[in-house]
Amino acid sequence: MDDPVVLVVDDSPTVRKIVQLTLQRERIQVVTAGDGLSALAAVADEQPDLILLDIMLPRMDGYNICQVVRRNMAFRDMPIIMLSGKDGLFDKMRGKLAGSTEYITKPFDSAELVQTVKRHLDSAVVRERATQRAMQRQQRMRRRV
Repeated sequence: MDDPVVLVVDDSPTVRKIVQLTLQRERIQVVTAGDGLSALAAVADEQPDLILLDIMLPRMDGYNICQVVRRNMAFRDMPIIMLSGKDGLFDKMRGKLAGSTEYITKPFDSAELVQTVKRHLDSAVVRERATQRAMQRQQRMRRRV
């Protein structure tokens, strides 16, 4: 089975880099996007196992991204963790209504972030997605030979 893939979506290059380095130390592959439309393209292209999603993004906010991803049957069960500086009850409820799996507020504790991500990556749905991705990669390699 391949290492899990996490898509980190945040308009701050600093936050993206901190999360990327934190997760890569745990043998988690990281793909990043800085805006909403790039995030949707990355979901389609990379088929990540989990999304860490900021709310305030250019071109499409995190709530809308979450709703779009949830409408696609291929990604309906993918864990989506909102990672946002908005910490009000309304924001958390709106995230839940949009389809988020969990909500972490910034600034975040790195150990808590890793623990939360690993807990969701350990689900059967995510393991199955990783197995399918590995099989698809092998099939592409066989076609090239």
